Amino acid sequence: MPAPSREAGRALLALTALQFIAAVDFMVVMPLGPHLLAALNLGARDFGWLVAAYTLAAGLAGLLVSPWLDRWPRKPTYLAVSLGLVAGAVASGLARDYLVLLGARCLTGACAGIHGGLTLAMVADVFPPAWRGRATGRLMLAFACASVAGVPLSLALANHSGWRAPFLVLAALGLPLVVLAARILPAPACPAPGPAQSPLARLRGTLTFPAHRRALGLTALLMAGAFAVIPFIGTALVANAGVSVDRLPLVFIAGGLLTLGVAPLTGKLVDRHGAGRVFPVAVLLSALLLLAVTHLPAVGFAVAAPVAAALMAANASRMVSALSLITASVEPARRAGFLAANGAVQHLASGAGTLLAGLVLQGGAGEPLRSFGTVGVLAAGATVASLAVAARIRPVA
Repeated sequence: MPAPSREAGRALLALTALQFIAAVDFMVVMPLGPHLLAALNLGARDFGWLVAAYTLAAGLAGLLVSPWLDRWPRKPTYLAVSLGLVAGAVASGLARDYLVLLGARCLTGACAGIHGGLTLAMVADVFPPAWRGRATGRLMLAFACASVAGVPLSLALANHSGWRAPFLVLAALGLPLVVLAARILPAPACPAPGPAQSPLARLRGTLTFPAHRRALGLTALLMAGAFAVIPFIGTALVANAGVSVDRLPLVFIAGGLLTLGVAPLTGKLVDRHGAGRVFPVAVLLSALLLLAVTHLPAVGFAVAAPVAAALMAANASRMVSALSLITASVEPARRAGFLAANGAVQHLASGAGTLLAGLVLQGGAGEPLRSFGTVGVLAAGATVASLAVAARIRPVA
């Protein structure tokens, strides 16, 4: 199989750059937890809603739009929702109280729910199956770079200029990237979507097709487990594990650096050995690290940072292998609609996991997070349960 063209490489670079903006916008809210708890006088449940609002809006938007995505031209739709992400960042940065910020996160999340599925669909359109593992691994570098540079710099901005500053800077960076993407991205031809159907019938078919049900179930278990824990890591490291707020950015830098190495390596292993062999290893490692992070006592930075960083890298490895497994099981003519629906399930499950964790957790500004270990056990259980579903997923012929 020949290497992808230079045009495909440039397209992947443009997609990854905008994915970086989207990743930082989403990720930065979680480590901003100590800032937001103090500035807006929030409790753990309020903060859980702030994170969940984004994911729930993303899920609903992706689900509602998915019936049309295989009939709309990929590139203009992608550029439109990218502009929506920039507008959401501006709204978040200008928010003056909790309710306005909650609404701004809903706007950003709604655009992100469509953006993520379109990004994966365009990667699958541009890259042949033999190269999709590596392409997905490189796309995941956006999240690693967000951890290494985006989140720490955003936290530094928040420490210096307040929690609103990171969102406004992201908007200022995102707008020229959208313009650049308009010049670089190809306009891939969408596969013929088959006989005309009503949007409701097409959505029903997407959600009930047997191969899709298994893939969606896998996504739901993985994301509910992960996002019962991930949004609260920054707060728990400070409140429970004894990591100072000033050193918190270093944790995300360490996690991002590990992910920079692990995500591309996972992609290569998937292309060489198959996602079905790589995925179980990544899942078991993630489950163990979920338990470790959620049971950390006051061990300080030297112990807490490597454990949290390892969890970030393991989660990236798990997602690279899971996405390769899932995209290989979907027919090309159904790809964009399914991936939008899959993104919707991803966000809805993430929001549900965060909300359920918020109901279990106790504590808030100035207090330790209690019952975090219980949340970790539930999250690890959901993660391990995904193995049974993944074993039933098969690639299309």
